[in-house]
Amino acid sequence: MRATAESFIADLDRRIDGIVDACTVCGKCAEVCPTPAIAGIGDSAPEALAGGVIDILKGETHTPEAEIWARKCCGTGRCIDACPEGINPRFMLTMARRRLNELNAPEMRKAEGREKFQAMSQGVRMLSRLQMPVDVLARLNPPAKRAKPAQAPDLVFYTGCNLLKTPHIGLMCLDVLDKLGATYEVYGGPGNCCGVLQFRPGDTENAGRQALTTIQRFHETGASEVLAWCPTCQIQFGEIALPSVSPPGEPLFDINMFPVYMARRFDDMKRLMMRPVNKKVALFEFPGSRGVTEAVQKLLKAIPGLEFVDLEIDQAGYQMSALETMPEYRESSIARVLKKAEAAGVTALCSVFHADHREISSHEAAWPFEIVNYMDLIGESMGIRRDDLFKRLKGMQDVDAIVADAADTIAEHGMSLDEARDAVMTFMLSEQFLPRDRERHPNVAD
Repeated sequence: MRATAESFIADLDRRIDGIVDACTVCGKCAEVCPTPAIAGIGDSAPEALAGGVIDILKGETHTPEAEIWARKCCGTGRCIDACPEGINPRFMLTMARRRLNELNAPEMRKAEGREKFQAMSQGVRMLSRLQMPVDVLARLNPPAKRAKPAQAPDLVFYTGCNLLKTPHIGLMCLDVLDKLGATYEVYGGPGNCCGVLQFRPGDTENAGRQALTTIQRFHETGASEVLAWCPTCQIQFGEIALPSVSPPGEPLFDINMFPVYMARRFDDMKRLMMRPVNKKVALFEFPGSRGVTEAVQKLLKAIPGLEFVDLEIDQAGYQMSALETMPEYRESSIARVLKKAEAAGVTALCSVFHADHREISSHEAAWPFEIVNYMDLIGESMGIRRDDLFKRLKGMQDVDAIVADAADTIAEHGMSLDEARDAVMTFMLSEQFLPRDRERHPNVAD
């Protein structure tokens, strides 16, 4: 692999030119997209929205509505199958945001990317150390730079960065891979970032440099497949970075979502999931990570004793963090799922992704069901258990109580009590989109 940040940028520009040439501005992508209605531009003609996005890509005068659509796109992905020209409109809108952000001064873009990356890195580092002893953390987050394995593994398990804030989920994934007999290398953490935090504000050069470094490390393992946990990372690599650095038609490796891999090995998983889990279960799900919801449902329905309930909510986005540009919709989405789960009489509401779990797990005390990650139920059926330390600690809602509970781990990592308190307040308790008090939730329709 000989790609550079410069060649990465050049290939993105080449792909933009291809979209401009291929797009007929038929508007099919905008017709199926939920974002315009949520963002208040639902009356705009689909053809006008699509044409406006092409104008953005061409650097020409564009309509305000097209800019709103591009900036607020939450990656639902319905557009991908709708385009008759074979364009990926989700990538098209991502490139439109890039063009818009490039209107800002380079120094501003670099500063924003750096600040967001530093904040994420600090949160990941502090919360992971708060919950995991040194040896356990080393298993889930090995050194970013390390020797090439003597023998190529079957897989790379890629945690991304923020999964380390909810480590029991990642450790459960490794437990399942061990049960399946897969060989793997683990990569993740800020040292192996996908570059999205630099990419979003338009620091494409540093985003490309970060992504290429991580891709090179994946490639050097010799694994033919990378299993991503985080949908943001999977989109950033699968739709943006990898196609711009791989030879045409010859990807360096496949990158798939972890539950899709488990569903692909369904017969093996079913043989392992032998213990009954007598619970009535629903999912807190988003459609934008393709194949994930279907895979998770298939796996849960195979667990003996488990009753699956479809809440039949038509969501937008690919995980909660994708709804950052539409905070009111994000809050109403959370409230709607909690309310419908209660009405359905579920005994467990399952998060799919880590970012969602950090939010909804803190609501457990106010509702008549437990809140778990779907991996907890898969693990339970396999006879595997990992304590959800994040949920337990955040549920305390008391900085001093949390720090006292984690005192041994804090001391082992050499953290000061003041550092630990700041981390708990900044990266755990302050991260709450919907108030825990259900009386303060928005009034949403059933």
